[in-house]
Amino acid sequence: MSNTKTLPLLEKWVELYTNDLYARAYHKTSDKALAEDLTQDTFLAALQNIKSFKGDSSPRTWLFAILNNKIIDHYRKKIKTPLSVSQLGRTEGKGSSPFDREEKWMKQHAPAPWDINEPNLLDNEDFLKVFGLCLEDLPEKWRLAIHSKYFTDKKGTNISQELEITTSNYWQILHRAKLQLRECLEEGWFKK
Repeated sequence: MSNTKTLPLLEKWVELYTNDLYARAYHKTSDKALAEDLTQDTFLAALQNIKSFKGDSSPRTWLFAILNNKIIDHYRKKIKTPLSVSQLGRTEGKGSSPFDREEKWMKQHAPAPWDINEPNLLDNEDFLKVFGLCLEDLPEKWRLAIHSKYFTDKKGTNISQELEITTSNYWQILHRAKLQLRECLEEGWFKK
């Protein structure tokens, strides 16, 4: 395609698909600025590679494929960034397990029972703020594992592949993340 045909076509695609691409990026990242950047990067990549678009699929499908690759690349870069000692999290940083040799809770680490008087706790805006802060406090890889498993309902094997980790490492990360979330919620909500 010549440049004279490319720009009007791309402008039409921007007009038609920006909102859908942004919505998908936001759904996958829960970050407005990042979703905007990924959407913009998708159109830049489309402009650079428009000659490879043969029309075998719809422009929307092609753009979503580019966006999905951008999202995957974003998470791969984050995962490959080494974690600092402070990012390892309280449970991992302690160097000891909260369980004894029989895999039962050690008394000092046992979770307190939660007295949940509110049947619709997930509708409570104050609780959701505390929960959101607890999620943000997790190391990035842990947060991604929790988000993929419980918010996007992906299977463990798929999440392991996306995070480029072994399945056993994924389950360990998920377990540690849940322990830290529970500890944070106990401190930030249930003990208030």
